[in-house]
Amino acid sequence: MAEVTPVRPPCRLLRLPLALLALTAALPAAEASFAYAEATIEDLQARMAAGRLTARELTAAYLERIARIDQAGPRLRAVIEVNPDALRQAEELDAERRSGRVRGPLHGIPILLKDNIATAGGMETTAGSLALVGLKPPRDAPLVARLRAAGAVILGKTNLSEWANFRGQRSVSGWSARGGQTLNPYALDRSPSGSSSGSAVAVAANLCVAAIGTETSGSIISPSAACGIVGLKPTVGLVSRGGVIPIAESFDTAGPMTRTVRDAALVLAALAGTDEGDPATAGAPAGLERALAAPGPPGALRGARIGWVRRQPFQPDLSDVAERALATLRAAGAEVVEVGEFPGLQGADRPQREVMYYEMKAGLNAYFATLGPASPIRTLADVIAFNDANWAREQPLFGQQHFVVAEGKGPLTDPAYREALAACRRIARTEGIDHLMDTHRLDALVTLAGPPARLIATPPGGDPVFGGSGPTGGGLGGVVPAAMAGYPSLTVPAGERAGLPVGLLFYGRAWTEARLLALAADFEGRTRFRREPDFRPTATPP
Repeated sequence: MAEVTPVRPPCRLLRLPLALLALTAALPAAEASFAYAEATIEDLQARMAAGRLTARELTAAYLERIARIDQAGPRLRAVIEVNPDALRQAEELDAERRSGRVRGPLHGIPILLKDNIATAGGMETTAGSLALVGLKPPRDAPLVARLRAAGAVILGKTNLSEWANFRGQRSVSGWSARGGQTLNPYALDRSPSGSSSGSAVAVAANLCVAAIGTETSGSIISPSAACGIVGLKPTVGLVSRGGVIPIAESFDTAGPMTRTVRDAALVLAALAGTDEGDPATAGAPAGLERALAAPGPPGALRGARIGWVRRQPFQPDLSDVAERALATLRAAGAEVVEVGEFPGLQGADRPQREVMYYEMKAGLNAYFATLGPASPIRTLADVIAFNDANWAREQPLFGQQHFVVAEGKGPLTDPAYREALAACRRIARTEGIDHLMDTHRLDALVTLAGPPARLIATPPGGDPVFGGSGPTGGGLGGVVPAAMAGYPSLTVPAGERAGLPVGLLFYGRAWTEARLLALAADFEGRTRFRREPDFRPTATPP
């Protein structure tokens, strides 16, 4: 496929603030006193039920912490905007609790949303782009409506890789024109990965209880692994995509990003549900929401057959992390089956990218139509024109080659599109995940989620991504296949290298979220690799 050559001058280099080097060792100690650090949903619910905490107090504490370490201090830039109505919403939920009404596990729990998820009212929904500032969606995305109905406090919006990392070649993960560069809290010169960068960093740094990310190909899993948290990409159709600024309807989904597997299950249970506006949600099995909310069976790994997918060598070498994870699985009673390399993935990015180009143009044009006739942005072509007219602000680091290619694509009836989509389904499902699980009679597939966080990219090299994802070299064993298939995947902390987190990825067939959560919870309970970040200027030498 021919690449588009930028016609503008070369991008200027991204330079981290010199203030990063001036951070002192006293900062981690100062931040360790946060009263709700590492608190779980069930722990916070117990405090509120006992009258020792209110939703307003909890919300105010997170807002103060965001101001102290996200907007000041190390300036993580994870939160692009706070909700001006958050405290009022928390007070209303406190009044409900006093009256005897508790909506469920998320009642009064502050949650952040990625800034490509539509919210009505006082906040923006921009995908990090200046082109959409001021163009307010007319209503909440269905997943936001479900969170509100469950009693969650919408704390604000998180930064992201602009347009979910599918605007231009050599993009920089965690950067958007609106939000700037999000920093990894474990080492401030390292990438948070993308595109759900701000959601991952906010959860890791205890700026919220949980956050919602979105994924097309690695955008929940990759930043979750890089930032030492739990990230769950659901089966496409378990969570409505309505009101989510799209890349590709065949792969897009929203999902929870949390510090524990149990919290991920509770948030996913609230998100899941049918939506008449999203036909994919009609395929979810009955009762899955209840299964997600129920605690998983203890010792789920005992007797499970786990397929270990070998990976291409990582830099740095992570064989010790992998061997320790395998030893934990075996010690828990799982039978680990070596299944070799994932079949058929060489060159699989070509049909996946083709699908993304076609579906992005159709999906974005449909989304822009919901903004109303007064909106100056009605088509992808309008965004391209805006970016060119505002080059210095929108394209100082990288261009919009993916947008240009997508704009040149035809309708979704084109044979090229249909062939590319069929190839994705064949590679990832029929000859991939389904084949491996049938052949080896597996309960789940497991592999490392990716390498430790790299240095923040400086153009013109950019990140090693092909769009909407984390590093492709780190995704060949599981992230990319699960995304291409539309099947669930889940990462949980599994160790670290040079002080940087490494995640273990569980994935499997469609609609097996409850099983994957139980297996991952068992692994988590035996390892407890999750630790708070300490905002170091750079990574600790191994």
